[in-house]
Amino acid sequence: MTAAREKLPDGRYGRSADARADRKLKIIGAVLGVALLGVLGWIGTSYIAGQDLSARVIGWDAVSDHSIKVHLEVIKGEGDTGVCTLRSQAEDGSEVGRKDVTIDQRAQQVDSEITLRTTKRATNAVLVGCTASGDS
Repeated sequence: MTAAREKLPDGRYGRSADARADRKLKIIGAVLGVALLGVLGWIGTSYIAGQDLSARVIGWDAVSDHSIKVHLEVIKGEGDTGVCTLRSQAEDGSEVGRKDVTIDQRAQQVDSEITLRTTKRATNAVLVGCTASGDS
């Protein structure tokens, strides 16, 4: 009789210990995966919500060897203020001008034309970045 019990087919009389362990690992993996996605979503939402100012350079025109006009568009909250940094480079890639521009107009979209003085002929104008200031 003992020989017959040893030869019972696997899985016929319930799950084996290995199958239960595999199921537990799958459940733990799924829970951890969902938790990771939740954390990534929360971080992404926090980052996007923290962007108080959005800006871009619409165009630029080198008016002389020592100045460039930059058309800057800023989208922000109506009462928000901030500072945007513009940079200009020469043909060889060296920086020839940099300026911090205060954006304090009480509008959601601000279009500004800024004259940036340069040390030599500029070949581009780049927005380095914008930060919100605390005086709103």
